[in-house]
Order: sequence, then structure tokens, then C-alpha cells
Amino acid sequence: MAGLPDKDAATQRLLQNQADIGNAIKPFYGNAAGDQLTALLKDHIVIAADVVTAAKANDKPKLDDANKRWTDNADQIAAFLSKANPKNWPETEMRTMMREHLKLTTNEAVARIQGDWAADVKAYDAVHEQILHMADGLSMGIVKQFPDKFK
Repeated sequence: MAGLPDKDAATQRLLQNQADIGNAIKPFYGNAAGDQLTALLKDHIVIAADVVTAAKANDKPKLDDANKRWTDNADQIAAFLSKANPKNWPETEMRTMMREHLKLTTNEAVARIQGDWAADVKAYDAVHEQILHMADGLSMGIVKQFPDKFK
């Protein structure tokens, strides 16, 4: 967001995180599903960058477009997860989880753009806590769906 020299390295690491998540589900859902999730998650990061760029430029039409694409992408991720594990990851719950993630991430971005560092730290903590909760819920869903792999 600050345009610092580490932008490209940080971006590449964020994108690698998405590949790591996709690779983590391959043993359970197969290579194609892992690759599909990776693509959706990478889109999530790229669109988030578009949201930030438009917000920093105060370009409302571009921000509205980017936010719509980001919400659509979040809904696609939710649908993907629910299709893979409908009993443990109901689509409404996945959509709520993803939309909460967008809201919290937006709060963090707004605080940072406004230079409200205390709010930025508080928002980061909320995002971090929610991401850990998401990871726990997704992990537990895999364990419940594939109990024989976790003896």
C-alpha cells in the first residue's frame, strides 16, 4: 500500500501463500481442485490490490467495480469450498465467512490509507484472528470428511 521497495517481494509471497493453500488440499480433493482453489485465491489477492489502488486514487467507479469483483470472487471461493465439503462447509456459512474476511480486510485498508495507525493495528489483529478461525474451521471440516486419514 505504501509503495515501498518490498512491494514486489511481498506480492510474490502473498501469491505463494495462495498456491500453498491450494497444494494443501490436493491430497484430499485432487490436483484439479487444488489448482482451481489456487486460481481463485490468487484472483482474490490481485483483486484486493485493485481495490486498494482504486481507494488510494479515490476513484469511485473503479473502486465499485473492484469491490464487486472481489465480492463475486469471495462468493466463488465459498461455492467451491461448499461443493468440496457440503456437510461441513455449508455454502451460506462459507459465504458469510468470506464476506466477513472482506469487511475486516477493508477496515484494515481504510485505516492504513487514512494513516490511522492505531486503527490499522486493531484491524490487522481482527483480520489475523479471523483468518486463524477460518483455517481452524476448514481444517476441522477436512478431518471430519476424511477421518481415516487422521488416525
